[in-house]
Amino acid sequence: MNERGGSAAKAGIGLGSAIAVAVSWSINKSLVWAIVHGVLGWLYVIYYALTRPGGLNG
Repeated sequence: MNERGGSAAKAGIGLGSAIAVAVSWSINKSLVWAIVHGVLGWLYVIYYALTRPGGLNG
């Protein structure tokens, strides 16, 4: 195992979770939804990109 991992990785926070929390907070302004979406991580990010205008399809 690599001993030089980042502090966020050691805390268990992945990039997908961080993006999901940021997007969720900016849309809903709800701590509960931000936590739920943070747990779901990349699943929420992909869902958001697929269902919003200007997502993956432009």
